[in-house]
Amino acid sequence: MSANGIFLSKTTTTLKRIYFDNAATTALDKDVLDVMLPYLTEKFGNPSSIYSYGRETRLAIENARKSVAKILNAHPGEIFFTSGGTESTNTAVTAAIHNLGCRHIISSEIEHHATLHSVEHAHSKDKIRLSNVRLLPDGHVDMAHLRELLANSSERCLVSLMHANNEIGNLLDIHAVGNLCKEFDAIFHSDTVQTVGHYAFDLRHTPVHFINGSGHKFHGPKGVGILYINENVKITPFIHGGAQERNMRAGTENVYGIVGFAKALELATEHMEEHSKYINDLRMYMMDQLKQHIPGVSHNGDLYGRSLYTVLNVSFPKTEKSEMLLFNLDINGICASGGSACTSGADAGSHVIRAINSDPNRIAVRFSFAKDNTKEEIDEVITRLKEIV
Repeated sequence: MSANGIFLSKTTTTLKRIYFDNAATTALDKDVLDVMLPYLTEKFGNPSSIYSYGRETRLAIENARKSVAKILNAHPGEIFFTSGGTESTNTAVTAAIHNLGCRHIISSEIEHHATLHSVEHAHSKDKIRLSNVRLLPDGHVDMAHLRELLANSSERCLVSLMHANNEIGNLLDIHAVGNLCKEFDAIFHSDTVQTVGHYAFDLRHTPVHFINGSGHKFHGPKGVGILYINENVKITPFIHGGAQERNMRAGTENVYGIVGFAKALELATEHMEEHSKYINDLRMYMMDQLKQHIPGVSHNGDLYGRSLYTVLNVSFPKTEKSEMLLFNLDINGICASGGSACTSGADAGSHVIRAINSDPNRIAVRFSFAKDNTKEEIDEVITRLKEIV
């Protein structure tokens, strides 16, 4: 360890990198790349063109839409392709305000910044009332308080609560929230970026108006996502300029991304049961090993209850060594995070951890896993952690 607190392993230069940040992004599956490649090369037509080059890419998009809709048990007309989860969330929030008459937004302090910043912008620019539902000590939404907020609102509400928190992994009871929204005629948007491709959805029987997904969270390409808009909801475009996506999203479609999204979702669904069990076993194994070998370690969120099987948020005691823990992990070839990848460059700390556990004497690190991770990698991380902290 150097004088400035940086721990350099004796074998740093030969370390194999270990990637434990799959909640930020996942590796592109080779089978997904294979179906994308033709649309990056010979099948390059504009889907809006009427000749054969355009018709074949239009067909590819519509087949992808049907595939996604079938997997999510939605109607193809309810699936719209976007650039990703952030655009989808912005579209849903804007539509709820300008098309659906919502003048009161109910959200939470631990939403992804795509939601937090969208609702804060609506609050300041459009003078929309904004309320945050209380959180229980384990980070779950206080359902009694959500009912109270809805019952006491004189205006139509938009409830925007994420299905699975991207930092601590807590899972929302999406049906319970949806039924509560139905009772009070509220619009319900759920950020499902961390759960589409990881859990089975039955949108025909789920009381939700908007959900969103992002391909790169389940071994698909970056830069492509979906917005599900319930067929009973009528909104106007968020992005103007053309008739693409059935007059809902202007701009030439990301054909190869859309094809890749559909293939990645198909593969994820096909192997969902085996992969979810395998990944959850890895997560629990790592927590057990941490408890055995790192004094004072604990977890953030509801690890042993309603929790996303890919995410483990670990709380380390703050010491001279652990203060630079994330940096030292990186130096030692371990990829993990302290919060959302979307804010890591700002070095502002985690708003999620601050909301549920503001203890300045603890350091939070998120480890998140995928199908390609192994117990051997976990053992290696534990060995390096013992040296670092």
